[in-house]
Amino acid sequence: MDSTYVQQLFAIMIGAILINNFVFAKFLALCSFVGVSKKVEPSVGMGISVIFVMGCSSFIAALLYRYIMKPLHIEYMTILIFIIVIASFVQLVEIYTKKMIPSLYKALGVYLVIIATNCAVLAAPLMNAEKNYDLLTSTLHGIAAGIGYAMAIILLSYIRERLDLAEVPGPLKGMPISFIATGLMAIAFLGFTGLIKM
Repeated sequence: MDSTYVQQLFAIMIGAILINNFVFAKFLALCSFVGVSKKVEPSVGMGISVIFVMGCSSFIAALLYRYIMKPLHIEYMTILIFIIVIASFVQLVEIYTKKMIPSLYKALGVYLVIIATNCAVLAAPLMNAEKNYDLLTSTLHGIAAGIGYAMAIILLSYIRERLDLAEVPGPLKGMPISFIATGLMAIAFLGFTGLIKM
């Protein structure tokens, strides 16, 4: 591996976590982001689940796209095939958490299943295919995008737990103050723009 390739991988990962964060920069996956972030524990579980699903599905999707779909000229089936891959990994996560961590499974509730239709989870492999990333780059980009999502949801969960104890004006309680906090966090993350030139 030459140093230019390693620098490119590093830039892609830092970009996916901080600069092009799927939640703060692209506003993807806001449903599960706001729905699960009421408490820290389910947020951590959701973050880890999304990292696993994004990383694994990015690898398998890149493998299928590069070695099967492109040679057979069936790129038009990209979205369908990628959704099937993602749904398979979500099913694995659901089975594992239900058996091994029932409290987390109960806390995540319907949002665990929603990972299968999470637009951020689908966006990662689609971006990899569009940019023609190789297997390693696709996998690391998927993992980094998952880390960015996990970081965002965990940060918001800490803020929301504190907001529950704060004196928030009546009309702003609940979702409104959560979206205001998310907007302020997105503005803060704009400070990372220009950190890495790609």
